[in-house]
Amino acid sequence: MKQTFLIILFSLISITMIGQSKNLYSFKVKDIDGKEFDLSSLKGKKVLVVNVASKCGLTPQYEKLQELYEKYKDNNFVVIGFPANNFKGQEPGTNEEIKTFCTLTYNVSFPMMSKIDVVGENKAPLYAWLTEKSQNGKLDAEVQWNFQKFMVDESGNLVDFAAPREDPFSDKIIKWIENK
Repeated sequence: MKQTFLIILFSLISITMIGQSKNLYSFKVKDIDGKEFDLSSLKGKKVLVVNVASKCGLTPQYEKLQELYEKYKDNNFVVIGFPANNFKGQEPGTNEEIKTFCTLTYNVSFPMMSKIDVVGENKAPLYAWLTEKSQNGKLDAEVQWNFQKFMVDESGNLVDFAAPREDPFSDKIIKWIENK
């Protein structure tokens, strides 16, 4: 029995250590213009990673995400949007169309990345890390819908997530941003 306990304990520690060997800075993605964006360029910043969509009932969250970014961007905080068409075809546009929509409709100035998959067998590696405890060492948090928000600390580690319907100015998110 003691041996079984030690094997289980060792396995859990190994899984946690493997998950913690990767962080946000381990990834390079493409921005909305198709240029490589090294997420290690965000070292020292709190990062709110959000899967976004232009034709969703939650699309007006773009406005609050932009307000949040404007309010805290000078305090080592950034929002990053990842367009995804995984939920009922609510992000059908090309990267160029998405960029135009976000700029003209919501005056988005926070970094927008190229369209990716956030669920399923083609899930982007970054989203596999964000959503799987075996990779992030913190928690499992499968993306439920558009506008799920992942909170990453200044060291590139996943801290928590906020559900899609949770307001970008919720107490949970504001406390996390303002907690030094």
